[in-house]
Amino acid sequence: MALLVTCLRTSPRFPKLSQNLIRQLGTIDHQEVKQFDQMSTEWWSESGGVRPLHTMNKLRIPMIRDGLINEGAVPLINADSATPLKGLSILDVGCGGGIMTEALARLGATVTGIDASPKIIDVAKQHAAESQLNINYIATSIEEYGKLNSEKFDAVAASEIIEHVTEKEKFLSACSTCLKPSGSIFVTTINKTFMSELIAIYFAENILEMIPKGTHHIDKCIEPHKLQRILEDNNLRTKLVHGMCYNFITNNWSWSSNKSISYGIHAVKIKN
Repeated sequence: MALLVTCLRTSPRFPKLSQNLIRQLGTIDHQEVKQFDQMSTEWWSESGGVRPLHTMNKLRIPMIRDGLINEGAVPLINADSATPLKGLSILDVGCGGGIMTEALARLGATVTGIDASPKIIDVAKQHAAESQLNINYIATSIEEYGKLNSEKFDAVAASEIIEHVTEKEKFLSACSTCLKPSGSIFVTTINKTFMSELIAIYFAENILEMIPKGTHHIDKCIEPHKLQRILEDNNLRTKLVHGMCYNFITNNWSWSSNKSISYGIHAVKIKN
């Protein structure tokens, strides 16, 4: 399940800038922003607190790649190459330290990663430089970014972020604004069920202590059908909804027909 999120954060090292960002972030919970900012040094430790995000790439990267291939965004001649996403532009919303962002860049995509925390963006920039990857990282919110970047991207990825968003309609509207007609959005998140509260939240935070207590709140999670409705309201037609399962022992993810804990959605922006 979605145990951690590449969430938007503020930094105490940049108090004036952080206050300006907070005022802009109508969809982000300020208390969660503070909590996740404290984890900025752990993003690239595969044995640390964000290790489930590293192994989640085994699901979400193929989901994005195959979804774009199936929608015809990828020329068939490139589909089996090492860089099938070459020539495509992708926006990673709530990119954190760049775990998913870098993986997409390695597949040839031109990737922009946005996150509200200058501190965590600095981590992402440093790691990309060390990895010799050309990624455009910006400390901003999706609402602010969308105002100047309408219909710019072939795909938007919002992985492990929407369960921390206070105004999901506004968030997804901004994501849709950034998409070109026929562009794809990919979302992974925690479901709002008794099982997700028990396993993804209580068990993970209080029993295993894999992540800090209070990281997730069941009242901010969302059911697939409600997320689909918001997507439809923003001219985004759902193509795929699939359950996701996390194994605490092996630290591995797998697709599942059971969506009661975590799930992924692929939707496409309808041409007017």
